[in-house]
Amino acid sequence: MKFSNLLLLTTVLAMLASSTAAIAQTAAPSQSALPPGNAENGKKLFVTYLCWQCHGSMGRAGGAAPAITPSTRSAEDLIKYVRKPRGNMPPYTSKSISDRELADIAAYLRTIPKDPDAKSIPLLNQQ
Repeated sequence: MKFSNLLLLTTVLAMLASSTAAIAQTAAPSQSALPPGNAENGKKLFVTYLCWQCHGSMGRAGGAAPAITPSTRSAEDLIKYVRKPRGNMPPYTSKSISDRELADIAAYLRTIPKDPDAKSIPLLNQQ
């Protein structure tokens, strides 16, 4: 085999290998990436897992734990916190609540709006 043919064959094989690796990386989704959560299911899970007992019915506190709404927390952040919480909250393993369920709860918490400013409520501003 001529040197130029060998060089051409080596170049083609190298290009093929690198393009196959690039396609595989873009085609395979990240294992840690979660699909967007389902807020409706998250609302049910918030009740089912008794989150409301400590965080209040709308996540605005009222129990033994702080307010967790309004929330901009991503599912990944909520999962990390629930798995290794600070303070008095017990850790919840993936055996007790799945990442998918926590992603749904995170989606639900993001749907709860901020409380209105007291100045915007006429009844509270009467003298």
